[in-house]
Order: sequence, then structure tokens, then C-alpha cells
Amino acid sequence: MLIARKSKLAGALALSIGLVTAGCGGMPTNTSLYSTKQPVVERTNFTLDVNTNAQGLPISEQSRLNGWFEAMDLRYGDRVTVENPSRSPAVFDAVNSLAGRYGLIVKDVAPTTAGYLQPGQARVVITRSTASVPGCPDWEAKSDMNYTNATSPGYGCAVNGNLAAMVADPQDLLEGKKGSGETVVATGTKAIDTYREARPTGANGLQSAQGGGDN
Repeated sequence: MLIARKSKLAGALALSIGLVTAGCGGMPTNTSLYSTKQPVVERTNFTLDVNTNAQGLPISEQSRLNGWFEAMDLRYGDRVTVENPSRSPAVFDAVNSLAGRYGLIVKDVAPTTAGYLQPGQARVVITRSTASVPGCPDWEAKSDMNYTNATSPGYGCAVNGNLAAMVADPQDLLEGKKGSGETVVATGTKAIDTYREARPTGANGLQSAQGGGDN
């Protein structure tokens, strides 16, 4: 009889704990220090079809393309490519010259985009990447009990969210920036040389300050 009472008491206690836990939103389940909320990079292609000629792009098309770059707020992190069926170097050079005003270099291979080009046309493609952390913030686990010593579902949201918001080129989150392997010593030591060669602030002596008297 005593055993039966203990069994019923344990069952009722377990049931009450389960109800409290369920009512509070459950306990965290991620027992590692690896954040399940990671930045996600999305790419969007924007296209503009331009008319070409033997010299590359007419002046009117250059003006239209430059206006499109301004409207798109072309900036660091964007990738500009040209779909050029005629393979004319003059078309590539014209687009590359306009993109160079914004500090960008045109790439050779353009991504696949919808639609067909008419004869005598080229397609300029801007590929823009954005980074975000889906599911943040996450306050799903509201229970005060944490029997597995797990991390919160929102663990990593702050760090990864700020990283996704501040990175200049979201593509760096996927593959990183590849260096050229070359080290320019003159540029690398310029700041150090400037600091070492600077004259001390008190090299010319102290300036005498005269206070104005009362009239």
C-alpha cells in the first residue's frame, strides 16, 4: 500500500513538472556552445539591357547606365557583370569604365537571368548580397528549469545579428576575402614611419599666453 502511494505521488509530481514546463514554453535543448542561429546570405540580381554599337556603348546608353548605377546606389560589395553576346571588348570596357567611378571592377562571367537579349544588346547585371539571421530574437524557451544545462534558443542572436548587419560585403561570410599574396612594404610601414618621424608637440617651445586686462 505504501509503495502504491509513493508511485502515485511520484507520478503526480512528474505530471505537475511536465505541465509547468509545458506552460512556460519548454526548456532549452541545445547542449552545445554552437549557435543554431547563423547568418544567411541572400543574393538578388538586377538587370539592365543596353544597346551597343561598334564603339561599345553610345553616349545616350552610357548616360542611361550611369543613371541606373546611381539609382541602384552602387556600392562596395556589389558585383557587376556583363552578358555580352557579341563578345565586343569595347562594350566591356565601357561598362567597366562607368563601374570604376564607383570603385568596382566588372567581372567576366554573368549569372543566368530571365529573358532573352535582342540582337545588338548587352545586359548589365548587378548582384547584391544581403545578410540576416532568421528567427532572431528567439524567446521560445521560457522555463526557469534547465536540467540539461543547455543554451538559450536565442544564443548567438546578438553577435551574429550584429555581424550580419555590419559586414561590408556579405559574401565574406560565405567564403572570406581572398588576398593576392603580395605584400606592399611601402604601404604597410607608412603609418609607422609617419608616427616615428613626427616632431614632438613641444619641439617649438611653449606659447606664451597673455591675459587681457580690464579697461
